[in-house]
Amino acid sequence: MAARYPAGPVADELAPCIDHTLLRPEATHTQVEQLCHEAREFRFASVCLNPVHVAKARALLAGSGVAVCTVVGFPLGATTTEVKVFETSQAIAAGATEIDMVLHVGALKSGDFVTVESDIRRVAAACGATALLKVIIEAALLTDEEKVQACAIAQLAGADFVKTSTGFGPGGATIADVELMRRVVGEDLGVKAAGGIRDRETAERMIRAGADRVGASASVKIMREGGGQGR
Repeated sequence: MAARYPAGPVADELAPCIDHTLLRPEATHTQVEQLCHEAREFRFASVCLNPVHVAKARALLAGSGVAVCTVVGFPLGATTTEVKVFETSQAIAAGATEIDMVLHVGALKSGDFVTVESDIRRVAAACGATALLKVIIEAALLTDEEKVQACAIAQLAGADFVKTSTGFGPGGATIADVELMRRVVGEDLGVKAAGGIRDRETAERMIRAGADRVGASASVKIMREGGGQGR
């Protein structure tokens, strides 16, 4: 699991906190290649792409130390558990080592915590020791009480991280949500802030609030605002 930065990031430490993200449906092969080139250049923690691009990213990033992250049950969380498990297994077979899954939001809001927990637990089992599991709670759809429940269930079910947002919902990461999520999971789980993070100041504020990882499509801009030029 990525280390937290209690003293706040410095120029050389921010890049390993960033999941360099390209989840647009119209992403081209050329854009995927550019994303991987940038991730290798700036030494980001991972590239986060749709499942169709995992094998290509894996090949492009071989030996770089940059992880390949993909999404499961994305962006609604409304596919069946069996589909999420299959997506996870297929992504790992193609080379993914980090899985960002969307929890069953409707079940959570219905108070059906058994279904939410089982959904996450089965995907966690599919990840095993091969891949980190980040559970996206889609915080903008939840009350604070539901956010607490979602984080507690994810922790109980074997997740490695909780994540604020898909970036496709009604809102992105907020400082208040990151602080709440950190309070709930303590130091045992990672917290990933994602959605609407477009500048270095916001990225640093998220990390100071308790995030271990920041998901951003503006990662290169964020790094250059701090004077980072890559390798």
